[in-house]
Amino acid sequence: MNYILFDDDARASLLPFTFTRPVAEIRIGILTIREKWEKYLDKKTSTLTEDYLSKKFPLKIGLQNTFINASFLPTVNLLESIENLGEDSALFKDEVLIAYKASEPMLSKQWEGLNKKYYKDSLLRIVNTWDIFSKNGIALQEDYDLLTKGRKSAPISGTNHLINAENIFLEEGAKVEYSILNATHGPIYLGKDSEILEGNLIRGGFALCEKAVVKMGAKIYGPTTVGPYGKVCGEINNSVIFGYSSKGHDGYLGNAVLGEWCNIGADSNNSNLKNNYAQVKLWSYPQERFVQTGLQFCGLMMGDHSKTAINTMFNTGTVIGVNSNIYVPGFPRNFIPSFSWGGASGFTTYLPKKAFEAAKVMMARRGVEFDEVEADILTHVFELTKKYRNF
Repeated sequence: MNYILFDDDARASLLPFTFTRPVAEIRIGILTIREKWEKYLDKKTSTLTEDYLSKKFPLKIGLQNTFINASFLPTVNLLESIENLGEDSALFKDEVLIAYKASEPMLSKQWEGLNKKYYKDSLLRIVNTWDIFSKNGIALQEDYDLLTKGRKSAPISGTNHLINAENIFLEEGAKVEYSILNATHGPIYLGKDSEILEGNLIRGGFALCEKAVVKMGAKIYGPTTVGPYGKVCGEINNSVIFGYSSKGHDGYLGNAVLGEWCNIGADSNNSNLKNNYAQVKLWSYPQERFVQTGLQFCGLMMGDHSKTAINTMFNTGTVIGVNSNIYVPGFPRNFIPSFSWGGASGFTTYLPKKAFEAAKVMMARRGVEFDEVEADILTHVFELTKKYRNF
């Protein structure tokens, strides 16, 4: 059986993160959604997504294919229900398609001809950008259980003070010294060759993925995830930072999501609570207006390759697109389009040529090439988001 993870309507609500990746590549908990499914399936998957993303994330069709909605996170029972589907059947949660088996992708109208089966148990589904941090604690615990079952942690140095040590797991090569790790309210997971430097205060749930680093003197409140090769410091609360991004200095980041290749300048801060304690509204790409999140705490959503200068400030519920550079003092507006350059006093267009020059240098520092495929994706995003740049 060949397995394909497909994007559904949730993709639009997960922008700006899905401008540069299919839904399956979103990281929540410890693993990406694709990595979760591949662990459960014990097989590789491919992706059915937007055409402009398909060169980087190609679709592979087999003789027998199972198509799975990537916005749903796997469980043992869900996998069993999917495996038991017949060729002319589809599995739904309420009226949302979870999975079907077919020789080729189907359009939504074709689903109506299938034998509908309904999944009754509760499931974790990622539909909105704020789900990534607000549901991170549940996903982190599930990933921790999956990855550590039947395994023993690498040794933890005696220089540390551990609370609920049985809920702390280090992969091979992970290091932590002279820090306080409190796993009372959630697990603490250190990925392969990751490192927590001296003098850190960390409350779980917390995941530090492969080769990521916590610099000295950080205060981290869970549930928080730092993706592979990430680098963090300062105060962080309930945030998800995708791979290769840095918040390497003092400053506050709370109830936030950062894409890949982001950089937060020293002493930059985001607000995560309105002064009147009202629920937070956030920019919605599909509705092209601000919508209610239903959350009292909601901070910063930042797309790939975006960056801030030192002492940058963000209001509660700010959305920043892809490849934006914010550096002017003061609070910029709550929605900053992709390829924006400036800040509170106004913006100009950050032209792709200049943006790509910066990306090449940043990625080369981590030994990753900024290639033509990446440039084509970002160029397409530049064109897609023109209508938002009314500078």
